[in-house]
Amino acid sequence: MKKLIYLASICCVMLFASCEDFLTVSSPDKVTTGNFWKNLKEAEATMASAYAQLYHGDSYATSEVRWPVEAFRTDLYTMGTDAINYQTWTDIYKFTYTNGNTQFSYYYQDLYRGINFANQILEYVPQIPEDGITEAKRSELIAEAHFMRGYYHLMLILNWEKIIIRDKYLTDQADLNKPLSDRITCWNFVIDELKLGTALPATRPSTEIGRATSGAAHAYLGFAYLTRAYEEPANESAHLTAALKALNEVQGYELVDSDKMLQMFNGKNKNCPESIFELQYSANTDNGASYYSYVHCFIACSEIGGEILPSARLVEEYKKEGRKTSDGLYDQRLYNTIYFKDDYFNDADNGELIFGEFTYDECFWRWRQNENKKYVDANGNIIDIPTGEDTDEYLESHGGVKDVYDRPNFRRFTPETYEELRDYCPFNIPLMRYANVMLMKAEVLNKQGHPEQAIPLINEIRAKHGKMPAMKGTSQAEVQAQIEHERIIEFPLESYRWYDLRRWGKLSEVLGKPERRLVLQIIDAKDRIAEETSIDSFIAGFELAWKLSVELNHYENERSVSCQTAMGSGARFASKEEEK
Repeated sequence: MKKLIYLASICCVMLFASCEDFLTVSSPDKVTTGNFWKNLKEAEATMASAYAQLYHGDSYATSEVRWPVEAFRTDLYTMGTDAINYQTWTDIYKFTYTNGNTQFSYYYQDLYRGINFANQILEYVPQIPEDGITEAKRSELIAEAHFMRGYYHLMLILNWEKIIIRDKYLTDQADLNKPLSDRITCWNFVIDELKLGTALPATRPSTEIGRATSGAAHAYLGFAYLTRAYEEPANESAHLTAALKALNEVQGYELVDSDKMLQMFNGKNKNCPESIFELQYSANTDNGASYYSYVHCFIACSEIGGEILPSARLVEEYKKEGRKTSDGLYDQRLYNTIYFKDDYFNDADNGELIFGEFTYDECFWRWRQNENKKYVDANGNIIDIPTGEDTDEYLESHGGVKDVYDRPNFRRFTPETYEELRDYCPFNIPLMRYANVMLMKAEVLNKQGHPEQAIPLINEIRAKHGKMPAMKGTSQAEVQAQIEHERIIEFPLESYRWYDLRRWGKLSEVLGKPERRLVLQIIDAKDRIAEETSIDSFIAGFELAWKLSVELNHYENERSVSCQTAMGSGARFASKEEEK
């Protein structure tokens, strides 16, 4: 079923990208580079296309492309019941993937599409007439395009061993014939681009929420320098100094309290003071745009078709420090991230109810079965379900026994109510938070030999987000171990674990796999990049593509298997009135 969902993306690609048909003929609106690049509005339309590649396509693709690539290669997740139906996902999870894996191909080509849109802006915005744009806005757009180009190249160099640097808008087939660059050259390019991005404004007006700021540019610049410090030991000191300088420039942000942390992931606290760069989703469909998210269909509990579940390793890390003597609870981040069998989720009076109305035991149950799929009644007798009888109804009426799942499920990116679970969810996806900046600063300071300066940063996060006491230990080794612990429990589903393990040189140690299998060589995707060669009239198809995507996504039979499962399993959680 999921393959059908890609129709919307395919349509967009056809309208945006094909140099053989749509874009090489005269568009209905006669949009070309000759008559398009006239004013700010037209330039920002292209910028919107650059940002659109962050979504990896339609409403489903963020979940279907980004998360299998970034999550399944780590030790913090396991596959849900639906995920095993998709070979490309299974290959990633088992580390049997190759460069031919379509998830990587989609991921790769979307990054290069984003780059080419950024290159288009850098090519044409300087040519917009003075009466069509202010010089201040021209400079801002150029800085923004540099940031986006730097960001996309950063994601490439973090995932592939070697890449092609694309610093020119592709207008000719000959432009494709460019060699791979060595990593030092790539890092220099990424850092230069992000530096240019720091010229962006520190804040945005309400009409531009979600667009990059100088804070985002400095945060990713610090991340790039920190990562590079591990790769280039000979220049470690210089890179660490540069990383700290960049991270110190991230100003105007603050940690949210623990009771607000969950709301960053369920649509109730979007673009909060902790958010630095955030993937925007909205229920607003003005101008044919569709920014609904199906994240919850992939992250939600396995009972409703979830495909990404927390691993035992992740749960163990949350419980590592035990229950607090002050309140008898584990780290608060555990409860804000994962549903698990605990009094916290089973106390209807004082605990947290799932979807606001169900205890854990009420929500996560199944009829007890033996190996032969025979069912057990309340007296322990093995019974058969008569042919034609509804299993749940028959067992309930005949005293069947329910077993409670003792298997954790993600709470992040699931809605507050059951009704929302069965619909579109406009959740934003945090890409960079201030907590990340603080932990990166702590890591830099500790590596520089100043664990005493790193500890307060760690403790502030522990107190604010986890309601945890101060960390124990003062040595560099102890502080580094604590940083690694904090990053595990702070950023589930935020796609940093892979990059952390790679930075620390622990891929083989933690995952038990040869590291050479975990760093892909470059994909021969010149044919895909070539699709962007002629893009003069992409705007002509932009609105039509999105409208088509909206139309497809609203058809019930075009929903993913996960969503259909969610709809179909509703009776398990519904009240008797709803079941009627």
